[in-house]
Amino acid sequence: MDKFPITRAGFERLKEELARLQKVEVPANIRDIEEARAHGDISENAEYAAAKERQSFIQGKILETENNLARSTIIELKGLTNEMVVFGSTVTIQDTNTGEVTRYQLVGPFESDMSRNQISVTSPIGRALIRKKLGDEVRADTPGGVREFEVLDITIEKE
Repeated sequence: MDKFPITRAGFERLKEELARLQKVEVPANIRDIEEARAHGDISENAEYAAAKERQSFIQGKILETENNLARSTIIELKGLTNEMVVFGSTVTIQDTNTGEVTRYQLVGPFESDMSRNQISVTSPIGRALIRKKLGDEVRADTPGGVREFEVLDITIEKE
């Protein structure tokens, strides 16, 4: 079983998600199933079918989250330097074609979240950034085509 890197904060978010699923979503779903059953014949009960489908989804999400936790290895960000891009680094890059400046934190695949500007070290841009230094040119083969960047800043945000 392959292990994947994760920040301590990302690991804690996964644990919180698992607890929420088990302590909030499952009981709410059980109530929904019981309520739908109370309406009578379940063979033609759309509420019951929807609640059972939701139950299946929740159980799948629980299994996925448990698996992700088991396959995660916490990487401590303490002691890292900003000399080069590594796991956990926050990198400011500029697209050399458009001039657009973007800031990303490189995290593990189980915690990547574009709404937080966190990209996986296994993504095309993440892989291209690893081991780069300030001022380096970066070329990434993305699904949208080849993109080129310049590394403007590298920081390590302590957890």
